[in-house]
Amino acid sequence: MLEIAKQLASFRAIDERVSTSTKVIGIGSGSTIVYAVQRLAERFKQESLPIQACIATSFQAQQLILEAGLPLGTLNQYPLIDVAFDGADEIDTSLNCIKGGGACHLQEKLVASNAKLFYLVADHRKDSKVLGTQWKQGVPIEVTPMVYVAVMQKIKTMGGKPTLRMAAKKAGPVVTDNGNFVIDADFGEICDPAALNVQLIGVPGIVETGLFCNMVNGVYFGLPDGTVKAV
Repeated sequence: MLEIAKQLASFRAIDERVSTSTKVIGIGSGSTIVYAVQRLAERFKQESLPIQACIATSFQAQQLILEAGLPLGTLNQYPLIDVAFDGADEIDTSLNCIKGGGACHLQEKLVASNAKLFYLVADHRKDSKVLGTQWKQGVPIEVTPMVYVAVMQKIKTMGGKPTLRMAAKKAGPVVTDNGNFVIDADFGEICDPAALNVQLIGVPGIVETGLFCNMVNGVYFGLPDGTVKAV
């Protein structure tokens, strides 16, 4: 049922937010985005949509775009994106969200921040009143490797419980597409994610956080009963 919910949410988002005037599209990362790319490719071929480029947020997204036969571009080629789609790990009632479970949040935020419109697609489990209520793995923080220990110490002084994310199929830590490490910092329930984000970004060595605040224009949640809730 979860996969069906993801598919329904993704299909509706693509159907409602992509039109013949949409030229450049940001493509997020994760399991839900697979369905968004699938639907986008179907419409691209069936309706001859005049898409000029799809901008990837990760190696995974790049491969999805190429395998679907969609045109691939870069932010340097297309610095202004018409609309971007992505998944999320948790979304609060103000449409702030935590991203980065897949360690792609730096490039995801770069794409989202350069999009005129930014929409999330997710299943109902990601719907939350306050960030940190359901997503217990902490806020993903991309950090320069040479200073990760010092950054972890500073996060502790801010009330966080940091953990260096370790890789599953290699010895050592996860390394992002940008060559950085990822720290997962548990701050409990986050009542003011924007303030926390500003505080974290001010720490030298932190490249980017997985807190996306005041960036999302709408969310499509796939529900267990087969319907989609648009927020």
